Amino acid sequence: MTLRWEAFLDQVQERGEYDTPQDAERAARVVLALLGAHLVGDVRAKLAARLPETFALILLNPLQAAEPLSPERFVRATAAWIEGATEKTAVWDIGAVLSTVADAAGDDLMEGVLFQLPPGYDVLFGRPAPGHRP
Repeated sequence: MTLRWEAFLDQVQERGEYDTPQDAERAARVVLALLGAHLVGDVRAKLAARLPETFALILLNPLQAAEPLSPERFVRATAAWIEGATEKTAVWDIGAVLSTVADAAGDDLMEGVLFQLPPGYDVLFGRPAPGHRP
């Protein structure tokens, strides 16, 4: 089931404790553009189908990545793309967006998403794998 625009942004805004929906939208746009560069094929298409249309298009037309980013580099890239962000605030932004994405995706699709990503992304999605505590 596809999340409505307002419902998606409301969840991101609440989880990220953003003052405005615009702040939540800015974080969502950056995080989804970076995420889309790491996903391919059916998994990316199925995930996009669960997101509001604008965010689905961002996921489907991502920034180009020369190589997969480790979770640490994903955080640094997010911080670089969000004006005024630090790595610490970027982790917060990523968590707000990716936990909302994970809820929209469901467990089966998230398994496919995490399979395509380098190790450690499970924590960024708020779904740490059992036995992988840092």
